[in-house]
Amino acid sequence: MLEAFDKRQQKREERRRLFKMGGGFCVGAAAGAVLSACGSSAGDAVAQNPPPTGDSDANVLNFALNLEYLEAQFYYFASYGMGLPNADLTGTGTQGALSAGGAGAVPFVDPVIRNYAREIANDEAAHVRFLRSALGSAAVAQPAIDIGVGPNSAFSNAARAAGLIGPGATFNPYADENSFLLGAYIFEDVGVTAYKGAAPLINNRTFLEAAAGILAAEAYHAGLVRTVLYARGVAIPSLRTSADAISNARDSLDGPSDIDQGISGTATESNIVPLDSNGIAYSRTTGQVLNIVYLTAAVATGGGFFPSGVNGVIRSSAG
Repeated sequence: MLEAFDKRQQKREERRRLFKMGGGFCVGAAAGAVLSACGSSAGDAVAQNPPPTGDSDANVLNFALNLEYLEAQFYYFASYGMGLPNADLTGTGTQGALSAGGAGAVPFVDPVIRNYAREIANDEAAHVRFLRSALGSAAVAQPAIDIGVGPNSAFSNAARAAGLIGPGATFNPYADENSFLLGAYIFEDVGVTAYKGAAPLINNRTFLEAAAGILAAEAYHAGLVRTVLYARGVAIPSLRTSADAISNARDSLDGPSDIDQGISGTATESNIVPLDSNGIAYSRTTGQVLNIVYLTAAVATGGGFFPSGVNGVIRSSAG
């Protein structure tokens, strides 16, 4: 038995070395090309061949970069009590300030949730750096972002739209573990649907494969957050109800179609993975995504978590 465990550990280490050497993913037959027999990662290929300024692929990747700035800043503050270094925030367009008054490291009690938060924070920071590297000089700067705490903050307005708090009240996603999970839940499903919706807009296969890799990571994150919320919601029904209310609020912002799903399933089933009748995750257009992060159902070019709007060509919720 010990010999079997040793062999299993050896194989695991070999796989880890392979992924480190290859950047985690290779462009293979599924992507329509083989890069040096998968010796180079898709990330390397994108970095060596960045999309030119004005290219539609660059516009889509920059749209994604705005969302990654938001997620990375939130998770970094929740995990480490600080934001990303300024070196990761420069670029084309107007670099905006980060409104993070009242934000800070969550006083985690459960070390498992703390470790989850740190893992996601590190992943999101890596996404920011990867997209910036892929875009090169075409990368947009971080726009103005609001992840602070206060009665008029984006988080409070989002919680108010979901009916979690009343007028003048404050929702603090850094106050405790449950509040942190609800704050994370506001973003996670949006990121998954955004990447899936953007997939048909990407022309270059290498860029598409890289975006698919980020989509997979975001889906893992979303599934993790939804799982922990559901598990805790079994003992605390109000937590599950709050998560479902956030889902309904997102649905009220992104248009008349009912595509968002909460974590509650039937009496004997959960709803960890939100899918359509074919078992396929749904998509959102760039306009639908912006309506959610701008916290308005109207046509807008800013508001909510992006007070002055996102940077880049794709910035209006009109699509």
